[in-house]
Amino acid sequence: MQEAHSEMQLKRFDKLDHLHFKLIYVDQPGASDYVRNWCLRKHFLDTYMLLFMASGQGWLTVDGNFIELRAGAWYIGQPGQLVEANVHSLDERGVYHMNFEVMHLAEQDDPEVLDIMKQLLGDPCDAEVICASAVAVGELCQMIYQQARSKNGLQRYYGQIRFQELLYTMFNDVVRAEERFSTSPVEHVKDYIEQNYMNKITIEELATIARMSSRHFMRLFKKRHGCSAMDYLTFFRIKQAQILMRNGHNYRLKDVASYVGYQDEMYFRRKFKQISGIPPAAFIQGSKQKIAAVHSLSIGTLLALQIIPCAAKASHPWTEYYRRKYETNKVMPLAEVEAIWLEQLRMVDPDYIITVEGEMSDTLAHQLRSLAPVCIIPQDEGDWRDHLKYVARFLDRSDVAEAWLQRYDEKSAMVRTQLADSVREERLLVLRVHGEVLQVLGPRSIASVFYVDLQMNGPEGIEAFWKLGTVKVTELSKLSIDRMLLIVEEDEKSKQTWNALQNSEGWNDTTAVQNGCIDILMPGVLLDYTAFTHELMLDEILKLWQDRP
Repeated sequence: MQEAHSEMQLKRFDKLDHLHFKLIYVDQPGASDYVRNWCLRKHFLDTYMLLFMASGQGWLTVDGNFIELRAGAWYIGQPGQLVEANVHSLDERGVYHMNFEVMHLAEQDDPEVLDIMKQLLGDPCDAEVICASAVAVGELCQMIYQQARSKNGLQRYYGQIRFQELLYTMFNDVVRAEERFSTSPVEHVKDYIEQNYMNKITIEELATIARMSSRHFMRLFKKRHGCSAMDYLTFFRIKQAQILMRNGHNYRLKDVASYVGYQDEMYFRRKFKQISGIPPAAFIQGSKQKIAAVHSLSIGTLLALQIIPCAAKASHPWTEYYRRKYETNKVMPLAEVEAIWLEQLRMVDPDYIITVEGEMSDTLAHQLRSLAPVCIIPQDEGDWRDHLKYVARFLDRSDVAEAWLQRYDEKSAMVRTQLADSVREERLLVLRVHGEVLQVLGPRSIASVFYVDLQMNGPEGIEAFWKLGTVKVTELSKLSIDRMLLIVEEDEKSKQTWNALQNSEGWNDTTAVQNGCIDILMPGVLLDYTAFTHELMLDEILKLWQDRP
């Protein structure tokens, strides 16, 4: 089998880039006959072993140490260890068993390899890693299983790449587990919900984990997250169900419900429609539609409508973002050259094409309409909410849009309550460093999150700069800026402008700079004026300002 090298660097695993993983074996016991048990007889491991419990229960012993196996968790065995396992109550998801080797790139016999793996994978008595999304990991394991068994050499090679991704996911889950212990009790409970959503969970159980009374816990959780703990559990379960339903598998709805913690299928249907805005059957049918986004603004609109585009411009950060977030590889990255991406669209054969007014010639519009019905978003008319509703009407998903907007309004109201009064009352400037230009972002941009949804104020006289769109360094000190948010583009010219800005007199004379009230946001996706980016910005605000003066 082909070997593949992948460099992975996490803040704790600074030596991981020296390791080379080779997938030796992968099996999915219990996939075909999910009433039978699966046993791993006692033997010494000569390679690393990874078990992922997609379903079932059981036990594992590692060098005599007993470990209870739980669905939705990883388990690791190291070379030289004596292991034995027994799994029962498997359903069709089964349990995944993989063996792999680890080699040092410089010297394969370097003893540092074992030390690194022990650092990464932990003590034998602590061999369990709870994954953040059992559904997503299960999908990844199934892909590896199919590709590793393929007769096609390229598919087997792709399985190696997928295996690297699987290990990255596991190591990332280890980091999340460590970080969990340094967070607040309420955040700990939120993490617990995301790891155990497949099981029955009660308020009393969550309150016990938080080490507080049920009433006090419910009040704190709602204050922190804007919804009750049980509502958050419901939302997370439906989100996991959507992943299963979106990926084209022929799971029965009863099975999907069971996977995410619902034994009553009718109750699951009601909750799904309540959260998604449409019934499960309509969601599955809609997921089969191929909808292409040929402009970046249409991507964030489609995602809010629970649609992953079948094609989008490869140059835009969204292309990689939704691959990571939605665990899908069904996105055609469109080239920059018009003739090429038109040919790509012909190959994709979309059911609909979403684009933006003013971004194409009449000739191009005609060519697109020859491929599929085209929805052209009137960019200069209405705001991002109107754009969402406009596309929703075109795709017959108005109920989805209304449900999404309702949740967004509830979330923005929650974020307002999380910000200190002093922050909400401050005069805020949102500034983008783009090349040599300082752009002032106003209500007709992503900054509408602050000025409209969070009802924050801009500096006195800022309206003139919103209209102009830019500001000079010398004009900054004339504005009464209490707090500033910056989005610095990643190109070299923007970085040079940012460095020069920090050393300028006008910059250092502003109140925000003098008081240290400067925050820098990520560029890329957060610049788009769309529904989904507005929700991302709300999450970013909580990271920046929650519980901060």
